[in-house]
Amino acid sequence: MRDQRFDEGHEGPGGSGAAGERGGPGHREGGGVSGRYVLGLGEADEEQAGLVGGKGAHLGALSRVDGVRVPDGFCVTTEAFRRVVAAAPEADALLDRLAGADPDDVRAVRALCAEVRRAVEAAVIPDDLAAEITGAVARYGEGAAYAVRSSATAEDLPTASFAGQQDTYLNVVGPAAVLRHISRCWASLFTERAVVYRRRNGIDDRTVRMAVVVQRMVLPDASGVLFTADPVTGHRRTATVDAGFGLGEALVSGLVNPDVFTVRDGEVVARTIAVKQRAVHALPGGGTREVAVEPRQQERPALTDAQVVELVRLGRRIEAHFGCPQDIEWCLADDGFRIVQSRPITTLFPVPDPVPDPDPVPDSVPEAVQGRTPRVYVSVGHQQMMTDAMKALGWSMWQRTAMVPMHEAGGRLFVDVTPRLASPTSRAALLDVMGKGDPLVRDALETVLGRDEADPPVPDAGGDAGDAGRAGPPAGGAPAGSVTEADPAIVAELVARSEASLAALERDIRTKTGPELFDFLAEAFEEHKRVLGDPLSIRAIMAGMEATWWLNDKLGEWLGEKNAADALTLSAPGNITSEMGLDLLDVADVIRPHPRVVAFLNDVRDDAHGDDFLDGLVRLPGGSAARAAIETYLRRYGMRCVAEIDITRPRWSERPATLVPLILDNVRNFGPGAAEHRFEQGRQRALRAERDVLTRLRALPDGERKADETKRMIDQVRAFAGYREYPKYGIVCRSFLYKQALLEEAGRLVRDGVLAEREDVFHLTFQELEDAVRSRRADSRLIARRKEAFRSYEALTPPRVLTSDGEAVTGAYRRDDVPAGALAGLAVSAGSVEGRARVILDLADAELEEGDILVTRFTDPSWSPLFLGVAGLVTEVGGLMTHGAVIAREYGLPAVVGVDGATGLIRDGQRIRVHGTDGYVEILG
Repeated sequence: MRDQRFDEGHEGPGGSGAAGERGGPGHREGGGVSGRYVLGLGEADEEQAGLVGGKGAHLGALSRVDGVRVPDGFCVTTEAFRRVVAAAPEADALLDRLAGADPDDVRAVRALCAEVRRAVEAAVIPDDLAAEITGAVARYGEGAAYAVRSSATAEDLPTASFAGQQDTYLNVVGPAAVLRHISRCWASLFTERAVVYRRRNGIDDRTVRMAVVVQRMVLPDASGVLFTADPVTGHRRTATVDAGFGLGEALVSGLVNPDVFTVRDGEVVARTIAVKQRAVHALPGGGTREVAVEPRQQERPALTDAQVVELVRLGRRIEAHFGCPQDIEWCLADDGFRIVQSRPITTLFPVPDPVPDPDPVPDSVPEAVQGRTPRVYVSVGHQQMMTDAMKALGWSMWQRTAMVPMHEAGGRLFVDVTPRLASPTSRAALLDVMGKGDPLVRDALETVLGRDEADPPVPDAGGDAGDAGRAGPPAGGAPAGSVTEADPAIVAELVARSEASLAALERDIRTKTGPELFDFLAEAFEEHKRVLGDPLSIRAIMAGMEATWWLNDKLGEWLGEKNAADALTLSAPGNITSEMGLDLLDVADVIRPHPRVVAFLNDVRDDAHGDDFLDGLVRLPGGSAARAAIETYLRRYGMRCVAEIDITRPRWSERPATLVPLILDNVRNFGPGAAEHRFEQGRQRALRAERDVLTRLRALPDGERKADETKRMIDQVRAFAGYREYPKYGIVCRSFLYKQALLEEAGRLVRDGVLAEREDVFHLTFQELEDAVRSRRADSRLIARRKEAFRSYEALTPPRVLTSDGEAVTGAYRRDDVPAGALAGLAVSAGSVEGRARVILDLADAELEEGDILVTRFTDPSWSPLFLGVAGLVTEVGGLMTHGAVIAREYGLPAVVGVDGATGLIRDGQRIRVHGTDGYVEILG
């Protein structure tokens, strides 16, 4: 079974098929059972989740959906739970111990959870509460069978389903048995799996309460799960139905495989019918049993195609009511479908909101084609080497300053490339650019284009030459032409222009506050885009990239040498990112001779002093010099940090202790003068590679011409390759000035009582923050919702390519030159190296030894200082010209990027071999 997320229990546990019959469509029942601690299920709604829990609230809401039949029943409210637990002081003391337990101590957490459950289950239900519950049971029939189902307040949330974390009991007969199983449901709030799940989702155990849903049983012919979107691909128009005979417990327990139906646009497009040898049925006196299915019935579908389509149609109605794709538990009795649960599918990546398209599909495309063509989005984060979720201020600021329109989904940004795919000319240019950057993006786009169901290619709309130009990466359009002469003065001029613009921004922004600040920022953002889109700057970047591609192509053709440009670009001058790593080696040189400073910094790494450590340095011998060195470094690079494209992330100058582990690694692993030595060593290697290449070329037919062309391209790549990193540095410098000004404004909002804390502005978009400043009002509920959504987005993995149907399209390398068992990736820096893998997800956790190979999800420029201490690099995200690849070549590190799942497939400490020339990684053991 592909998904087993029913509620679990002990006496007849299960989900689908769990609950009993009720009245007609949309009928509200149970009003006559309500009391202080009991609420009729038909009276519950989504606004009462705090009283009846997530499941009770959803079932109450479902009862209002036209055509949806929900089994009769009632809710025992969270007030009943609160009262019973409050009367059990031992439970309160155990919760204190559980809150203080080390989450990594699995045995201790398991033992404490068991003690809490025993205490809650043993708690006496007061007579008046018991009478209210048994009275409700009597109204539905004392001798009837019931499903007793947990309904926690932290359950069936839009951001966390909590499916299967608490217990459900089926076919419970008699008032005494119902009371006993209500106590068991209360206790199941503290199963180990539920406690761990809450902690993973940042939910405090003490803030959660448990209601219990009691419903009449239905004895179903079939039951199962309906997903109104494909739970694997995310495709929103594709529904899947899992179905089996009898109660759903047969599917939950893995006793049988389900029949699986795939439905798209109202038609069953695929089905897999399982051999169902066993089923679970209810016993007359209570509980359930496993039974054999008659041989002639075993291969019969649990549902007909017509029933599947009917069920999906019902699911679409439920989805429309709740406003998001649903995971629905259903059962089929002789007179129709009953819905026993519906919860959001929390694992789907969100779809970008539709917005007016400034570059629509050409009018020449028939309307019928336009209507069924999904939009296709490419991830910005994969090109920026930062796929983490961004807070609202971060992504909205990036939108404001980007060169092309960007769409937000799941805290990430995407570019709509649909118009570029619509025209053969621009399509080819787009695929070419994407393929050079990240082959997986290109393959994903080709997968979308190559499907049988795909629409026919759209003819060029009047030969729009702009399409090809706009097919470039999201950071900006391709240039009208590239620089043809390797003139270092061009780079010097561009850097001077950027520095002058930055100095003007720093001078002027200091004088602006309140609404005037936002008027100023509107102009500053235009200057930001002017600097970013400077035609000379783009031509210089392209000159370096085109020279790299030329050298790799031609030297591969003429000399049979792979990735020849890697050696030729070692220690290219003017690379601000590689200089950032080398300059930190110089900081280590200042600190290394002073043992007490080194010891002090080791304490800082262990959080003994935190980010105030600079003040403590001056009291130590050599500390003043160490502090001065660090502060000099921060003046040049303090605006950088991990995931720096998100303005809300703390910068190094805001948290300087982040640099301490890197400094200490440099102190331990390098000697004095390492920066100069490393740079000169790379430069000499590049000169030797150049001499070798030119000598070999001259020995070929027409060798002088080939050597002259190659020399010109070598000069070009060395003149401009380093500049490739500078525009990003300029962006980050400007963004930090924006951030400082906005945080000053946030501080004023806090002082005026508009916000609770400064960092609340991070969860407002730029426009919402401007509105708050102008109106002196902010929506605290919106901020709370954004915080909750951000936590859920952090758990999602963004796709490289996403369609407006919600489908996450994964590319593949489609290579036959990778050894069996090896991990395929993109070769971005030549060479081969074997060493210990260090799987590092957070820069602050980095502790490296000589010869280690860094394995991580992505590396933006802030990771560059770490590159000096490693022997090789493996990342999950990246392309030929992304920052990690550029710096790996600069430092001469064998590197393979775009290795899907590398941080999970490679264990920390394993021996691996990185084939940076051929683009794969071997796990040696």
